[in-house]
Parts: sequence; C-alpha cells; structure tokens
Amino acid sequence: MATLYPVAGCKIYIGPAMDLEDGDMVAADFTSVVWTEVKKWTSMGAYGDAAALITTQVISEARDVKQKGTRNAGQMQNVFAVAATDPGQIALIAAEKTNLNYPIKVELNDKPAVGASPKNSMRYFMALVTSAQEAGGAANTVQSLNSTFEINSNIVPVAASAT
Repeated sequence: MATLYPVAGCKIYIGPAMDLEDGDMVAADFTSVVWTEVKKWTSMGAYGDAAALITTQVISEARDVKQKGTRNAGQMQNVFAVAATDPGQIALIAAEKTNLNYPIKVELNDKPAVGASPKNSMRYFMALVTSAQEAGGAANTVQSLNSTFEINSNIVPVAASAT
C-alpha cells in the first residue's frame, strides 16, 4: 500500500527576483537561491501544468476536433495568517509591487522514515506575485494574507531521498 503524506508540515519559500530561462527550468537553476520561508501558511493552492484546448470545427465532419495547445502551470492561490514582522511575508508583499519573476520553493512533508539524512521532496518554479491582499473573516478566524502566484515556468520536482 502506498504511503500517504499530510499537507501539515509543508513549507513555502520565496527567493529574490530572477530572470526566466529561455526553456524549461531545472533543479540546478535554483541551487544558488537564498530562500526565505513565508511563515504562517494556512492553505496551499494548486499548481501544475494544464494544456490549452485547441478546438477546430470541421464542417465536412460535423464534429469538433480537439488538440492540446500550449502548457500553463496556472496560478497558485495561498493563504497565510498575517504575521506583519515575518521576513517571508514582507518579501511576498514587496514582490507583489514589482513586475518581476520570483523563484518559489515548496517543501513537501514526505521524507522517508529511514535513511542517513532523510530529505523531503521539493517543487521549484518561477512566478509573478500578482496579489498580496489582507482579508478579515468571521469573528473566530485570524486575519489572513491571500497571495496569488502566476506560475511562469515549468514545475521542477525533486524527489524525497534517504540521504
């Protein structure tokens, strides 16, 4: 039976602005990044490629023919409990004020139970931070910081390891 891993314990990080690569990103593109964790993460958004749909209406066949088009890694919508002095949240808010791309690292909570130095898997990507909005809520909730990452690269997975 496959092991299931909780979202609890995952972490998200932002790095300083970087230029996009001409092609797909690879793990080595992120090795020199100085990461800052964005703390108080309360809700993890979705991320990953989806293909655009190309539809051609073929009159002689009275049928639409569908094809896959370009790939888009979408937008990741994250929620954080407001922590005004957190360096990660400060960096996130500053990133929203620019037109630049930022490296993002998601550290999952899936390291092996055994090994010399078990490590969680990672997901790396480049994104525009297009929103950093504070929100209220009901009386028994904390104030939140809602942030949208418009992903501008492929998602680079790095598998969990025992060492």
